[in-house]
Amino acid sequence: MNRKLLTYLLLIILVPIAGEFNFYPLKTEIRISLGTPVFFFILLWSNRINPVIAGFLTGLSVVIFRVTLGTSIMVDNSIPSLWGFHGPVFFYYFTYGLLFYLLRLKKFLHAPFIMGLLGVVTEVSASMIEIGARNLIFQQEMSFRTFMWIKSIAVLRSFFVLGFFNIIILRKTKQAEAELRAKNEQMLILVSNLYVEMIQLTKTIQNAENLTRESYELYIELKKENHRFAKNLLSISGKTHEIKKDDQRIFSGLAKLIDKGSNVDYMEIEEILNVIVTANQNYSLLLEKKIDFQLSINGSHPPYRTYVILSIINNLVANAVEAIEGLGKIVISADLNEDFLYISVSDNGPGIAEKHKKLIFQPGFTTKFEGNGKPSNGIGLTYIKNVIEEIEGTIELVDQEKDSGTTFVISLPIDKMKGSDLR
Repeated sequence: MNRKLLTYLLLIILVPIAGEFNFYPLKTEIRISLGTPVFFFILLWSNRINPVIAGFLTGLSVVIFRVTLGTSIMVDNSIPSLWGFHGPVFFYYFTYGLLFYLLRLKKFLHAPFIMGLLGVVTEVSASMIEIGARNLIFQQEMSFRTFMWIKSIAVLRSFFVLGFFNIIILRKTKQAEAELRAKNEQMLILVSNLYVEMIQLTKTIQNAENLTRESYELYIELKKENHRFAKNLLSISGKTHEIKKDDQRIFSGLAKLIDKGSNVDYMEIEEILNVIVTANQNYSLLLEKKIDFQLSINGSHPPYRTYVILSIINNLVANAVEAIEGLGKIVISADLNEDFLYISVSDNGPGIAEKHKKLIFQPGFTTKFEGNGKPSNGIGLTYIKNVIEEIEGTIELVDQEKDSGTTFVISLPIDKMKGSDLR
């Protein structure tokens, strides 16, 4: 309600003031001002106000404003004569608002040409009503030349306002699209990270199930011998079973989250890699690094499982960003070769020491330390390896010369990666 009243207040203040910015073309009796464009623009912009009420209030405010202004600068004019001279302007704005409402101009926001024509009809009709009122008061007849001027001015003003209005709307639309695209990219990265967690959690659930069964079988054997540790094994078996149940509940919750965010289960490889590049460009800026990201895509690719590729490649690229010191380059390439998709991630960072190459996929191994000296958890590459092995793929660290950077090559079976739609 407050915004609605504010819009009405804006109209009754801005339109009278804008109306004073005027001129008379070629010394005709026609007055061209900015009042009508401002009035038309606010009617188009606001969804809260009633055009009829807006026309009534605006017309009244314009008349009052001009009469007040006339009494202050033209002392020879009496107030009744000023009301008689400016009064017809009220009918102009009231008619304009009424026709704007009756013709439902806002229904044609997506058809600018039709709206422009209706705007011309509205302004010409309002002008004719105003001139008709003046003729009744001053007994003046309108010439054909005056009518043509009115029509020409209406065309110019209506389409000018529509052009300006559509430029603003287009800019807002593009800005909204950019914000939505950024949110979607963040959602994709988030869901892909959850997907990795689910792969790891699946493995944990399987291990817990196996441990529960083995512990219980050992408990049965020890119970037969009345061994004193039999009850301890039964307790361990029960607790492990509870861990598995808790993991299953967590897994179910993650599955629901992924299902809510999985409106793009399959995407083109270029779109997926662009999301990864955008996310890691922002990450590199956060780390105050200047990194050149390059993409190379070869072959005609089908749509791929979005979250699988995101979870794998994003982790590798993020590692490369962290490894590079200051300036650097990261190249991501995708190739299609018979039944496999090959993706490589290369960086020109310091590389991996020879003694560490056989350990990088081991859980807990890390060469990264936080600012306080605390080591990283060292499970990123383990996660990646698990995800890839789940779909019968492979990951390989390509041997390179010392200090020449790092290159990982992933092979993923196409039949496990592609969607049903082979666009």
